[in-house]
Amino acid sequence: MAFEHAPQQAKDAATYPAVDIHQNEHVAIAAVPYNTEEQIKTFRVNYLDHQFLPIRIIITNNGDRPISLNDVRINFIPAHGERLPAAEAGDIERRISLRDKEGEHIPVGPIKLHTKPKTPNRKVEEDFSEFEYAALVVEPHTTRAGFLFYDIQGLGNAPLKGAKLVFREIKDADGKELFYFEIPFDKYLQTQPQ
Repeated sequence: MAFEHAPQQAKDAATYPAVDIHQNEHVAIAAVPYNTEEQIKTFRVNYLDHQFLPIRIIITNNGDRPISLNDVRINFIPAHGERLPAAEAGDIERRISLRDKEGEHIPVGPIKLHTKPKTPNRKVEEDFSEFEYAALVVEPHTTRAGFLFYDIQGLGNAPLKGAKLVFREIKDADGKELFYFEIPFDKYLQTQPQ
């Protein structure tokens, strides 16, 4: 698979199917799972093949003051309820390169030689550098977007069914915590072809 295209320019978060809008706080947060073969072409690596789900986070601040994501916690909560934090690049590299890290055993007569493992996959580092959600502040009347990657290994063939993304510790300009955001994926699934 090749790195084929960049994601579309992010629109106002309120325009996406999987969204939580807080009218009083003038903030909307949307989540767009990249769970199709076409969407996954955005990246250099096919994360779905390695049981990682990229989710695009779109945050729109329609208020007159900035909001802070400095302390934010964004967890994927599957239907069974276990909280999953976003994966780090190293977590993904370890899984992707597991076979490579084991190296190869080459029998040579009665002695077996063990070749050195390959180096970690730099494409993951490049994807994280380019696409990972990194904005710590969302300025007034601004939309920020980026990706987080979640480990969906062991969640079956429909990890989004009944699942949600929960945001905690988002704060306003005065340091006051905003009410938590909860984005269920069932609305997103209803918009997808069967």
